Amino acid sequence: MSSGNPFERLWKLQASINKLVLDGKRDPEMVADVLQTIVDEPAVLPPAQSVEKFAEFVDLGIVTVPNDYDHATCLTAFRQRHQGGEEKSFRYYNDAITDPNFSNPSRILKPGDKFRVKAYRQVVGGTTTSEERMAFLRRQKTIFTGAQGATLVFDQKRDQLPKGKWYASFDEPNRLWKDADGYRKVPYVRADSDSDFWFNLGYFENVWDDYIAFLGFCDLEPPQPLAA
Repeated sequence: MSSGNPFERLWKLQASINKLVLDGKRDPEMVADVLQTIVDEPAVLPPAQSVEKFAEFVDLGIVTVPNDYDHATCLTAFRQRHQGGEEKSFRYYNDAITDPNFSNPSRILKPGDKFRVKAYRQVVGGTTTSEERMAFLRRQKTIFTGAQGATLVFDQKRDQLPKGKWYASFDEPNRLWKDADGYRKVPYVRADSDSDFWFNLGYFENVWDDYIAFLGFCDLEPPQPLAA
């Protein structure tokens, strides 16, 4: 029976084999041939265990695209609502978040659309890439709504966003606005611990720290027909 220590077991087997050979109970040529096959065989290592780097942070529930939603002017109207008066919803609002710059998200929202939205967070140390985060979102079968999706979350769910995090709304890099230096920009809503909000842009090409969460939008499951 194994002791649980593979090296101790190996030493005991080696001693037993040597004794069997010395006692004439095993053919030394046969033992040498078996050992030679072990030496000649390429190393077979167990597959590395896949570690999931992300997990659900908060389920924000259902968001609904308003009936008066107009994709062509959505971001302009959003800024006017939240930054147009004396009371500003955002401590900082990036001037590059405009309808022309973010005109072509992967999913163009339509009035009446409903989505289930979750925020996800990084659960490993260090940093992760945009590609890693998007691959995770694809495994969750999410869709990419870009800056327009972030405005829905702010309008309808900002009170549910845990503070002290940034909430990025990813999209395919070819659908993101590119700045003068050639960097693709990812919209995010930042919810500070002091209850201030920012609407800003991060770099798709840069890595992301664990305090930066990200949003995932999923189509609602179609209603199932009643059984006959």
